[in-house]
Formats: sequence, C-alpha cells, structure tokens
Amino acid sequence: MEIRSLLSSILIGAVASARSMTPMATIATARLAGRDTPGDIFLLNRPVFKYGALAMGVGELFGDKMKSAPDRTVALGLMARVMSAAIAGAALAPKGREKAGAAVAVATAVPLAYATLACRKQAMARMGQTRSGLIEDALVVAAGTAIVALSTRNKPQE
Repeated sequence: MEIRSLLSSILIGAVASARSMTPMATIATARLAGRDTPGDIFLLNRPVFKYGALAMGVGELFGDKMKSAPDRTVALGLMARVMSAAIAGAALAPKGREKAGAAVAVATAVPLAYATLACRKQAMARMGQTRSGLIEDALVVAAGTAIVALSTRNKPQE
C-alpha cells in the first residue's frame, strides 16, 4: 500500500485527535461549497449530514471552553474521534481505498488524542483554558481546512 496516497487521511486523523467534529465540519463545508472528495461516501450527499456536521463542529468549539468540558480521551470523546476520523479519512482517501483511509485516520486520531491532550494541559497551565482553547481551535481549524481544501476538487459542471 502506497502510504502517500493516504496522507490526507492520516492528516485529517491528526485533526480529529484535537477536535473530534472539525474533520466532518470541514468536509461538510467543502461539499456545501461544491467540492468533491476523492472517496465515495454516500453520507456526504445528505443535507442533514452536512448541516448537522457543521452545527456539531461549531458547538464543539464553544463547548471546549467550558470548565465542565470532559477530556478528549474519555470513552465518548474517543468514540466521536473514531467515527469522525473514519468518515473523513475514507472521504479523503483515493476512490477504492476508502477502508484503508478510514483505518489510517483512526489509527492516527486515537493515540494522538492523548498527545494533544497533554499539550493542551501544558498550555492551560500557562495561559488558561479559554486562551489555550482558542489558540488550539485556530490551529486545528486552519489545518483541517487546508487538508480538505488541498484534497478536494470542484465538482464538474453538468
């Protein structure tokens, strides 16, 4: 298996490690903007999925700043990362390689969730929860947007 062909899937898995809903929100935004993903994922054509992914992505950005926000490594947080990374990794994988894309995205997201949590805790100790969260948001959203933008293409005109 040529790993370079799955680089976008690996990178979107890294994004999912820090913000579980950002991969889905960036792909939904791309689809709403008329861009196609390489992988063929039927969910991406459903309006309820696209708008739901956007709402969950925005909600996560706000919820992360709350004092009661759980760590990303709790069971529900990891499950959200697995699902989001799998769908996004499959969507960004070459056609016919969706399962491999999902697998490498998940294999990246789960262990990196622990690493990104450790980094976030260090940043929180230095600058507080809200400020460190806003910085992390900016980095993660920018990375997710760049990965999806570079991995998708405009839909052909019919």
